[in-house]
Amino acid sequence: MKENLQINADRFLGFADIYDGARPKCPKKAKEIIIKYLQKNPDFVVDIGCGTGLSTIIWNDICENVIGIEPSADMIKVAMKKLENLKNVKFISAFSDDTGLESDSVDVVTCSQSFHWMNPETTLNEVARILKSGGVFAIYDCDWPPVFNWEAELEYNKLFKKVNKIESMNLELKSKSIKWDKEDHLMNIKNSNKFRYVREIVFSNIEMCDANRFISIALSQGGLQAIIKSNIEEINPYLKSFKEKINDIFREKKFEIDFCYHMRIGVK
Repeated sequence: MKENLQINADRFLGFADIYDGARPKCPKKAKEIIIKYLQKNPDFVVDIGCGTGLSTIIWNDICENVIGIEPSADMIKVAMKKLENLKNVKFISAFSDDTGLESDSVDVVTCSQSFHWMNPETTLNEVARILKSGGVFAIYDCDWPPVFNWEAELEYNKLFKKVNKIESMNLELKSKSIKWDKEDHLMNIKNSNKFRYVREIVFSNIEMCDANRFISIALSQGGLQAIIKSNIEEINPYLKSFKEKINDIFREKKFEIDFCYHMRIGVK
């Protein structure tokens, strides 16, 4: 029976601007690795589950055709605002297993921070359908929290330990999303038998951060937002404490933080 994945799209309503300002940009390293495996600059890239386009627009400078696919109305609305000077980029409202694109037409398909919200079997079938022979499928996700300061990371983990506890005990919250384990991404690609070569790659990327961004990174997480939108007051003292302690740790300073990535590659 096909899942109603509209509930996953709806999970991201109401905080697209926070998401766009807090989440990491697509690292250049991800682009470099994909090009190495493709063995040329791609002409056509499709970014599935593209959110606000952070992982889509990085391809603008070398591709003739770039398409971001996103089912969340709020996310794609923010993404569309970035199109003014991007003639070769467009965004489509669609799901990962029904892109509407031609078979054997795409050089690269990416999923940044998104594949765990998709049915892996039906999505991989669609990815293999639209990819050309020799085309590259790349899933990449960063770990939370980013690497910065053990005290800040500890406070982040305390907050999300509470988030996870509330989610696990609230049946209504649990019913509002369907999620697949990131640890299974590589095996799911292998088991699809759609790709001649599969491997995992790890790397990190440095960005600048201050207290407001670190707090916004937490607020960009769907689990926390679902609790806030459901008016579950149990989270309030934990969120208040988190904000106070992060402001105390950062104060007015800006620091480098490392986003640590896992990339899973499949070559068709």
